[in-house]
Amino acid sequence: QVQLVESGGGLVQPGGSLRLSCAASRSISNFYAMGWYRQAPGKQRELVALTTSGVRTNYADSVKGRFSASRDNAKNTVYLQMNSLKPEDTAVYYCHARGVAVYWGQGTQVTVSS
Repeated sequence: QVQLVESGGGLVQPGGSLRLSCAASRSISNFYAMGWYRQAPGKQRELVALTTSGVRTNYADSVKGRFSASRDNAKNTVYLQMNSLKPEDTAVYYCHARGVAVYWGQGTQVTVSS
């Protein structure tokens, strides 16, 4: 079993930035895919950024150019740098890992509002 713990969410004004972190309870090197999804109230969970084979990252069109995913294998942690935040980015953000099994974090709330 793997635990994924997100942190870094909060309230930010439009145009601001946040960096989310996701710490895994074991090495992330062997996961086929790791990344971030989000779910806004009344909407389905959607992909934000997903890195496969540790190399290629796919981003949702709505966040391209504003969000950037990265990882630190030594710390078993992945990050999501979010810049130029918009009110429509408001959602619960979930860390996701996929190997033999699929794992989800508990989520962290991001609210973009003035």
